[in-house]
Amino acid sequence: MHNEEQTKEINKARALYYNFFANFFVIPSEPAKYSRLVELVKIIKQNPLDASSNDALKKILKKLDSTSNKTLMQEYDDIFHSPVTKNVAQSASYYDEGYESGKKRVEMINLIAKTKIRRNEKDFYDYEDSIGFIFSFLSELCELVAQGQEEYKETIELVFIQILNEFVDEFAKNLYEHESADIYRDLMVILHSYIAFERLFLGVSKPNKKEEYDKREKIEDISEEEKQRRALNKELKKQGAKQEDEPCSLDVHYDVETDIEV
Repeated sequence: MHNEEQTKEINKARALYYNFFANFFVIPSEPAKYSRLVELVKIIKQNPLDASSNDALKKILKKLDSTSNKTLMQEYDDIFHSPVTKNVAQSASYYDEGYESGKKRVEMINLIAKTKIRRNEKDFYDYEDSIGFIFSFLSELCELVAQGQEEYKETIELVFIQILNEFVDEFAKNLYEHESADIYRDLMVILHSYIAFERLFLGVSKPNKKEEYDKREKIEDISEEEKQRRALNKELKKQGAKQEDEPCSLDVHYDVETDIEV
């Protein structure tokens, strides 16, 4: 059992780790914000979860350009948006049902509604059940719990158990094995260790392996709205990555109903 002060520190660390992961899936394009991503890597490296995480963090620091996000953004595009390779899906709905904007998105929207955090649709174009938003949301909630707002503990557990835990292993495997993964392959080593810690902390087991089914989306299964959203998202990310002096069009913002620092 942990005492109150230990639990507070653990929640601060959880918030830090979730923020760390979120920044690799909602990549800051502003130089100052990208510098904070690099600093996050250095902070996490000071207290790695295990030896494999330590090695992976050293590799990431060597590979990251400390002054520009172009290297990271190019790898991100090659993995998630390239027309010549198989793209890695980022939404819980896809891993649950084989297509975007399904039941898991509805579940996430309902869980978000229990809090005062909201997705700013003008600045964040991925759905609520995308991996980047899930990490960002959990980071914010863990920080609030560390500040004493324990009413969010249950929401954190529900998001982890019902959403993230259900697909994170398959997502990480697909990303780790992707032909273009380099920095992200090292990141998945760290994520593997962190998810193991989080399961232990929350007393959650790995989910049972689902029956394999064909997740290849047929063009008729994708709505016109979804096609347009993907095209817009890809174009905005591309623009944000190439022009370092422009504001980030994909950073995560929250509309909050109280004075929550985000």
